[in-house]
Amino acid sequence: MIKNFEELSSITRSLGKITLGLVGAEDIEAIKAVKNAKDNGIVDAYLIGKREMLEKNMEILGIKPSEFECIDASTQKEASEIGVKLVSGGKAQMIMKGLVKTSILLKEVLNEEYGLRTGRILSHVVALQIPTLDRLLFLTDGGMIIKPTLEQKVKIINNAVEVARRLGIDKPKVACLAAVEVINPAIDDTIDCAILAKMNARGQIKGCVVDGPLALDNALSERAAKIKKISSPVAGNADILVVPDITSGNLLGKSVVYFADGVIAGIVVGAKAPIVMVSRADTAKSKYYSLCLGAIFAHKSKKEGDL
Repeated sequence: MIKNFEELSSITRSLGKITLGLVGAEDIEAIKAVKNAKDNGIVDAYLIGKREMLEKNMEILGIKPSEFECIDASTQKEASEIGVKLVSGGKAQMIMKGLVKTSILLKEVLNEEYGLRTGRILSHVVALQIPTLDRLLFLTDGGMIIKPTLEQKVKIINNAVEVARRLGIDKPKVACLAAVEVINPAIDDTIDCAILAKMNARGQIKGCVVDGPLALDNALSERAAKIKKISSPVAGNADILVVPDITSGNLLGKSVVYFADGVIAGIVVGAKAPIVMVSRADTAKSKYYSLCLGAIFAHKSKKEGDL
């Protein structure tokens, strides 16, 4: 099991290079991350965006023009289309979102002619490195689905479990979060959590252990779980936190960074290739670890014949 981002980086470096398309490569922090990943033998990359800006940023960073293939794109749509076609055409195995609107990029990802559809739901999975925890913690979905239905939550769990398993957690412990850890008919999220736990117990959600509803404290703290008399394999030891909506997920993920000095890495899964997607305000370090997360996922997919 990979316990921190340094381990993730080390393992990814041992796998060899994959190729990515950086869509909206005018993002200087993203270029820093890609350069770092290239120097560590993790990626080769196409930089896609307005050539003048790309060349200016590369000059600022002291990057030789010969280090990357730059593809000129005058609009965000054009850049997104080029990036997606690189993957669908077999020239790249991963996409990274730079300075491009998420909606524009995803529209191209879902294009029926050349897109990366698989029939699965697209969901956002982040890995969190928190100073007070001895392991990586996964959080979903704080970036894609605004208010998921019960059916969508099942698919969100399946996507997150796949990510966790590819990082060495054989049977991830999944906590379905709500405001309280008891079923309250007035709080719809607690009902969904209970149904998801029962579906897992009946074998309808596989490859993991699901419990809920759980509040955040008793999902992560054995002490809190004991005080509240909650006994389960998940309580106090969750590997994956499933949030009820995009707002709570987004706030929880960013609070780790800004309140707890944590580090975040995020990818979108469910397409034919992983999509590295983090906040524009995230640091080059965060974007580098997101690249590592996407790369190890892409390597596994390539090995299993998904790409």
